[in-house]
Amino acid sequence: MSLGPLEISVLLVKQLITEQFPQWAHLPIKPVAVSGWDNRTFHLGDNMSVRLPSGQEYAMQVEKEHKWLPIFAQHLSIQISQPIAMGKPCKNYPFHWSIYRWIEGKSANTLQRNELDLHNIAVQLAQFLHELHQIDPAGGQITDRGGSPILYDDEVRLTIAQLYNLIDVTTATAVWNTAIASVWNELPVWAHGDVSPGNILVKDYQLCAVIDFGSMTIGDPACDLVIAWTFLQGESRQVFKKLMNLDDNTWARARGWALWKAMITVAAMHDKHSMQALIQFQIINDILNEHHKNIIDY
Repeated sequence: MSLGPLEISVLLVKQLITEQFPQWAHLPIKPVAVSGWDNRTFHLGDNMSVRLPSGQEYAMQVEKEHKWLPIFAQHLSIQISQPIAMGKPCKNYPFHWSIYRWIEGKSANTLQRNELDLHNIAVQLAQFLHELHQIDPAGGQITDRGGSPILYDDEVRLTIAQLYNLIDVTTATAVWNTAIASVWNELPVWAHGDVSPGNILVKDYQLCAVIDFGSMTIGDPACDLVIAWTFLQGESRQVFKKLMNLDDNTWARARGWALWKAMITVAAMHDKHSMQALIQFQIINDILNEHHKNIIDY
C-alpha cells in the first residue's frame, strides 16, 4: 500500500495520538530538526518521539523493532531506541507506527569534526558491534544486508559505467570483484544493517546512542563496517579496524558495501560538484586507495 498523496504532518500525528493514545493528547508535537528517509519523526512532549514509516517497504520494520529492541537493550552498553507503544493502521494512516523514548543527542552527520571525539567514538562503535554480535541470533531473519553484496552486482556494474569519467573504474571493478568473491562462513550474527552517521547520536563529543534498527538482520556483519569510510577517517578508522579484529575477506566485503552505497548515491545526484557529491567521491577514493595499498602490502 502506498501513502499516495497523504501528507505526514503534525496534524496527522496529533490525530493519531488523540485517537489511539489519548493520555498523551495534551502534549505538544513538532517535527525533529533532521528527519530520516525511511520514517518521519516528531517530538512528542519532552520525553518521547513519534516515528511514522514513509512507505510500505519501511512499515514492516515497526513490529520487528518492537520485538527485538527490548531484547537488544539487555545486552548493549550503548543506549539504543526504546519503544514505548505501537500505533495501529487506521483510516488516516495505513501502517503501524511507533512511539519511542526520546534520546538527547545530535546526529553525527549534523556536527562538525571539532564537535566529535572520533578516536573514542571509534572505540565505542567497535564495542557496540562486538556486543551486538554476541546476542543470540535465534529467531532472527536474514535480509539482503546480512547476505552477500553480490545481490547488487548488476546495479554496481551499471553505476561504475555511469561514473566512467569520474572515478577509477578499473580499480572500482577490482574492489567489487574482490568483495563478491567471498562469503561469511561463520555462524550468523546480528547486524544493525545501517550503521551510518545519521543513525549515530553524539552528546558531549561522545557516542551516546545508536538508533534506527529497521534494517536489522542476522548473517554477515560486513555491512556494519561501512562506517569506517562513511564517518571515521585516518587514525580513528585504523582504531576501529583493529578493535573489530575481523578477517581480510570480511573487510573486502565491507569495502564492496561502502562502494555500492557511495556510487549509487553520487550517481543519483544531478550536481556532481556539490559538497554532498564531493563527500561521496572522497569515500570512493578512500576505498580505492585502500585497495591499492592492500595489494602493495600483500
